[in-house]
Amino acid sequence: MPRYVIERNFGTISDEDMLAASALSDELISARFPEIVWEHSHIVATDDGEIVTFCIYSAPSEEMIREHAEAFGSHTITNLYELVDDVTPVEVRRRAAAAQS
Repeated sequence: MPRYVIERNFGTISDEDMLAASALSDELISARFPEIVWEHSHIVATDDGEIVTFCIYSAPSEEMIREHAEAFGSHTITNLYELVDDVTPVEVRRRAAAAQS
């Protein structure tokens, strides 16, 4: 199943409202979008105090990701990318060693 990186901007939002938005997102996945898997999110604060998240999801389509986002609101999708690969330093070393053999 395709995986996606979703960059979202929540603007200036309190911790409580951010937790509520995250909980609603998870509830919507269970109730209306069971094909979606929310793997994890990285949350950052900009210099202006806005909250931006980088979320990793598995879903059948980009359209379904956007439908889910619209259903829970509270944010704007800034960028959405299909994730083509993951890599770790250990894996890079292993691949480099294999290439040299």
